[in-house]
Amino acid sequence: MTTGQPWRLRIGLPRRVFSQVLLMQLAVAGGVLVLAIGLFLRPLSAQLDAQAMRRALAIAETTASPRLAEELLSTPPTVGGPVQADAERIRRATHAEYIVVVDRHSIRWSHTNRAEIGKPVSTSAKEPLSGHEVMEIDSGTLGRSARGKVPLRDTHGAIVGAVSVGIRYDSVRASLLALIPGLLAYAGGALATGALAAYLISRRLQRRTHDLAFSDIAALLAEREAMLHGIREGVVALDRGGRIRLMNDEAQRLLSLGPEVIGLPLGEALGEGRTTDVLAGRVTGEDLLAVRGQRVLIANRMPTDDGGAVATLRDRTELEQLGRELDSTRGLIDALRAQDHEHANRMHTLLGLLELDMHDAATEFITEVVGVHRTTAEKVTEKIHDPLLAALLVGKATVAAERGVSLTLTPGTLLPGRLVDPQGLVTITGNLVDNALDAASGSPGAQVELELRAEGHTAVLRVQDNGPGIPDEQRELIFTEGWSTKKPPAHGKRGLGLPMVRRLAERQGGTARVGGGADGGAEFTVVLPEALSERDPEELEGAR
Repeated sequence: MTTGQPWRLRIGLPRRVFSQVLLMQLAVAGGVLVLAIGLFLRPLSAQLDAQAMRRALAIAETTASPRLAEELLSTPPTVGGPVQADAERIRRATHAEYIVVVDRHSIRWSHTNRAEIGKPVSTSAKEPLSGHEVMEIDSGTLGRSARGKVPLRDTHGAIVGAVSVGIRYDSVRASLLALIPGLLAYAGGALATGALAAYLISRRLQRRTHDLAFSDIAALLAEREAMLHGIREGVVALDRGGRIRLMNDEAQRLLSLGPEVIGLPLGEALGEGRTTDVLAGRVTGEDLLAVRGQRVLIANRMPTDDGGAVATLRDRTELEQLGRELDSTRGLIDALRAQDHEHANRMHTLLGLLELDMHDAATEFITEVVGVHRTTAEKVTEKIHDPLLAALLVGKATVAAERGVSLTLTPGTLLPGRLVDPQGLVTITGNLVDNALDAASGSPGAQVELELRAEGHTAVLRVQDNGPGIPDEQRELIFTEGWSTKKPPAHGKRGLGLPMVRRLAERQGGTARVGGGADGGAEFTVVLPEALSERDPEELEGAR
């Protein structure tokens, strides 16, 4: 040890929560026990004093009889007199320390110490000689005692003297001290029981806190808050009752909720739906798809030891949009590749006709090829007056032709160009046509039939294919996020198109349902109330 520095004794509380809580519980239990003993002994001492004084007063009242008064008046104060004899008899019977009888001049007629007979008393007898009863603890010739004094009356009620009875105060103190061992035994048993209970509670607390110190818990809490509100993933913690216990900022943003939902049941905060089912654990698995509003979410759920759970949410909206754009681009590339191949074949045919000097046949061939494409576009635009929707269907017709599928519009198709939300209808139509082309492709005489008509302000869309169809037991499952019979693409997951179709339809107060087609395939019907406005889009945009 270095001689230049003084050695200091460092005493402090233990760092562990278990040890600190145990020490505090023991200190509290010991302090309460000491306080209880003090509060118990303090009134007990006063009660014993009062009991001793009442006993002395009762003996004095019994002793002060008219017979004793007559003996006092008829005999002198002597050692062998009747007053001394009666007083000693009563003293021995009652185990009093002394019984003193005095006359009106405060002269003793009886005393435990016979030498004091005939002498004045050492304490005042004025009050009992005045007719008052006295209870007190005082000191006299025999030491400190609990006393009771009463007047001595004759048969006519006249005061002729007084009787004073004393009980040794040491006996009162001994009674009090005799109670302390038993009291301490009970207190020790109570303290031992409390210490055992405190130890068991502290051990449970030790297991629950993983034997961490308070500073460690505070640091973990600060780190948890920083981590939860700093990461770019949504975190939702639930208790065993399914109530929201914690939700970080990102989860609130992804689920479009506020901090006021903390403490609410999950179903009450989110409403019914797949997102609620995934977070509540009713749907199990990894990287589960869920749709909340316009957002596509990937959810994972991990149960906790206390019966609750922690769920993480990732936003895949942009990734899914990029994936859909990639699919569209690939489809367009495939269509362009097929058109390029077809165009090359047509150029070769035209070149052959020209080399054979078959000019009339070449002219007729060119007119027929151009007319086919022009006819398809004209048919679409005649029935579909909205340019976005018409362009979509023309493109889908080209893709369908290259895939060997006939995409036709029914004779009843007629949709005016006054759509309130053309983008929404384009999304719905594109998803249903893509699914129908996938279902019909590869089957003999593959055909997809589309009907779009207006009924007042309501738009009705019907898409039918002659593919394998959808079994009855799966007709509601196909509208569930993440459910699909197709192989997942390289960029992500399937099972989002039809749920989005139904959600867009329901957002406009409409419906989306599926049934069986006439040719054995599937028939999707979407009804959109109030999808059409009173005026055309240009007038409506000007009014806005």
